[in-house]
Amino acid sequence: MPRVLIIAYGNPLRSDDSVAWRAAKALRQKFSPNEVEIHCLHQLAPEVAETVSKFPRVIFVDAASAPAGHPGEIRVEKLRNIEGKDSTTQFFHAVSPLAVIRLAQSLYRVKPRAFSVTVTGQDFGHGEALSPVVESALPHLVSRIEALVRDADEAS
Repeated sequence: MPRVLIIAYGNPLRSDDSVAWRAAKALRQKFSPNEVEIHCLHQLAPEVAETVSKFPRVIFVDAASAPAGHPGEIRVEKLRNIEGKDSTTQFFHAVSPLAVIRLAQSLYRVKPRAFSVTVTGQDFGHGEALSPVVESALPHLVSRIEALVRDADEAS
C-alpha cells in the first residue's frame, strides 16, 4: 500500500482553481500507484477522513485566492496543532484540510504527517485554461510536492 496520499481539490472548470488537478495529472506520471495514491476532488468533505486514516503522510493540494499571496506564489504548510479543539462536528459547505485531519484523528486514532500545498491563483472565472502566471508556476508546484513525497520515502 502506498505511504503517501495526495488529495488535489478544486474546480477543473474554473481556470486557476484547476491547478491542483493539473498537478495531480503530472504527479501520476512521476509515481506509481504503489508509491502514491492520488485523489482529485471538487471539495473536501468529512468522509475523506476515512481515506486519510489509512496513510502516514497526506498532502492536500489546492489553489488559493489572491489575499493568500501574489499570483503564482507557492506555499507549503505543515498542518500542526492537530489535537486542538475544532468544530469537526459542524460541517458546512467547505471543510478545511486541518478539519479532515482532526476528524481522522478523532475517529480513527491516527496522526498522519500532513501538509497543505497551495498556489495563489489569478483567474477563477469560467474556463479550463490556467492563467499564464499559474501555468508557469505549475512545474514548481509539482516539484515541491514531489519533494514532500521523496521525504516520506527517506523517512521510512
